Amino acid sequence: MKILILCTGNSCRSQMAQGFFKSFDDKIEVESAGTQPGLEVNSKAVIVMREAGIDISKNSPKSVDEFLNYEWDYVITVCDNAKETCPVFLGKVKHRVHFGFEDPSDATGSEEFIMSEFRRIRDDIKTTFLRFYNNFLI
Repeated sequence: MKILILCTGNSCRSQMAQGFFKSFDDKIEVESAGTQPGLEVNSKAVIVMREAGIDISKNSPKSVDEFLNYEWDYVITVCDNAKETCPVFLGKVKHRVHFGFEDPSDATGSEEFIMSEFRRIRDDIKTTFLRFYNNFLI
């Protein structure tokens, strides 16, 4: 099973989703990428994933272009349609799936509020992807 998770920057939501997928099943080949990859994984995403027992600190954002020549069982987009345009993957794909999550890096306010938004989105991603894994991949 090969899964590619896409968003725009590949620095937060797609990195968290990739981390959770790897924690669910180490037999699944899962990558994440973005159409406009950032320079590094968002440090707050690293912190909240570490709180969940998953280390994404060694990950780095990748361009979707690196994956165009591969075949994928699933390509999953994780951007929030209300705020941004999800990337379109033009490679070979058996199934396309979209799960829209707000970008916690857009949160403003106190540090406490921003971290609570990262945790909320992290938990939403975990719940959504665990349900998807249990219903479609097992």
